[in-house]
Amino acid sequence: MTDTNDTLEHFRAVIEHATAHRAPLQLRGGGTKAWYGQQRVGDVLDTRAYSGIVAYDPAELVITARCGTPLADVEAALAERNQLLPFEPPYFGHGATLGGAVAAGLAGPRRSAVGAVRDFVLGAKLMDGRGHVLNFGGQVMKNVAGYDVSRMLAGSLGTLGLILEVSIKVLPLPFAELTLQFEMNAIDAVRKLNEWGGQPLPITGSAWRNELLVIRLAGASAAIKAARVKMGGELVDAIHAAKFWHAIREQTDNFFADAGPGQALWRLAVPSTAEPHRLPGKQLIEWGGAQRWWITDADAQIVRSAARQDGGHATLFRYGEPGVSVFTPLPAPVMRIHRNLKSVFDPAGIFNPGRMYPEF
Repeated sequence: MTDTNDTLEHFRAVIEHATAHRAPLQLRGGGTKAWYGQQRVGDVLDTRAYSGIVAYDPAELVITARCGTPLADVEAALAERNQLLPFEPPYFGHGATLGGAVAAGLAGPRRSAVGAVRDFVLGAKLMDGRGHVLNFGGQVMKNVAGYDVSRMLAGSLGTLGLILEVSIKVLPLPFAELTLQFEMNAIDAVRKLNEWGGQPLPITGSAWRNELLVIRLAGASAAIKAARVKMGGELVDAIHAAKFWHAIREQTDNFFADAGPGQALWRLAVPSTAEPHRLPGKQLIEWGGAQRWWITDADAQIVRSAARQDGGHATLFRYGEPGVSVFTPLPAPVMRIHRNLKSVFDPAGIFNPGRMYPEF
């Protein structure tokens, strides 16, 4: 195994050289999410040599690991102690790393019940564009020094620096789990999701597509039994349920595989109460109604206008046409903050330039 100090020195040498020559770098682990975001330019800096779980305290519900640590290794270590990563990060392929999961900031079905990736990042080590190692946050929620900075790294797509190490709060596995399904249209599904969302029900996942609403319940056995009586629905076999939720998380469900010529996969983040849109194509509704996936050939302006009318925004997630911006442009004041942060952490602009916005 390569000595971690040697690996850090290699990272530093590559970054210092890139900064001196203003040569762009692609920060990449397993590369399973390299397609996500805007353009990819520059030489690849592979993070996988810097791997390993640094510390894990099941009693304190905190795990610390290096950026190149395989996500599967982290989840396996947690499973041995009946714990999990609460936000269910998608792998999107073999070789996904913890650093990539945090940098992408993507979460699975449980996100609507427990929170986003950033909500569980307690601390991080970052190598900036000068080759300096910076420490933010810690391993407990009460350590607030740099806490907001470490959370900011979640979803930054590696544009601020190389995430070397991250501490994440974990949660116990639920005592029991059960999946129900209901036949209903999209309008009724959104209405029911909001109705149930206002009640103390142990819902940890929801997905509607093809006139079928699927709900996952998790927690104490008594709470699940009471919820099932109250909600009704048809019980889904545990094996089929596990396969279904895995397919939703990893986007291997048939819904995601059916994009035709000229169609793109859009992710709309809208208020959960928003009425389902009538865009051409098909949709999948998640997160209690707050996340809408659309496979459509509609023009980008039409899709973004539909999301904006509901008080949300749209992301061109996959299969987009060249030249179409992946992310909805930020308001000018927010973009200025982004540029200022970029200039502080990456003054030469070498880290994943253009991955979030063409000018960032």
